[in-house]
Amino acid sequence: MSTGQETQNPSGDLGFSDKTIRKDFICKVYSILTCQLMITLIFVAIATLHDETRTYIKTNCWLFFTALVITIGTLIALACCENVRRKSPLNFILLFVFTLSESFLIAVCVSRYYPEQILLALGLTILICFTLTIFAFQTKIDFTVIGGFLLIALIILFVGSIVALFFPGKMMTLIIASACAIIFSIFLICDTQRMVGGNHKYSISPEEYIFAALTLYVDIINIFLYILAIIAASDD
Repeated sequence: MSTGQETQNPSGDLGFSDKTIRKDFICKVYSILTCQLMITLIFVAIATLHDETRTYIKTNCWLFFTALVITIGTLIALACCENVRRKSPLNFILLFVFTLSESFLIAVCVSRYYPEQILLALGLTILICFTLTIFAFQTKIDFTVIGGFLLIALIILFVGSIVALFFPGKMMTLIIASACAIIFSIFLICDTQRMVGGNHKYSISPEEYIFAALTLYVDIINIFLYILAIIAASDD
């Protein structure tokens, strides 16, 4: 994701103090992100391995829609309201609520897949995200300048997904899911470089650690869900 508080780097040279601040910022972001992913993993594990829970969440649609409303509300508050996401502890509370509701939505989504498919998707997501993160830190290519193009591509795919609802099929699912997985993978590289700063044209302010963790979390979750969709469609 590419919205939020950004600054343009007029120079790639950072002083020692700036580097220390950026390093602390990165550590804080990944600490928050790790907690978010652990919460999501717990929800997914329960929905996958506990039959009673899986049946309950599949038969009580009101829970899904309640979680959806909470997810959208907290996401808008964190993504669009700078004063909210910078005010502690309100920002942590909202992020925690968002993570819980989003994790529940993901648990509902994965409850219709086989455990083997979920484990394979999880393993591939870990491998892909780790590789992309290392690439983002090491590459000299600046991906922060293509955020606008990624957003346009995402909008086009969103429209394509709506069209695909009227023309369902295995091939259409594979095409849409594969394209979305690629786009969110590039988003992950782009958002990682914005967090790193340095020689990249655009960077996220160190005060925006909540927003940085939020964007990386959304990128990773979407990569996981689309990889899972690809695996499920391939098994049909």
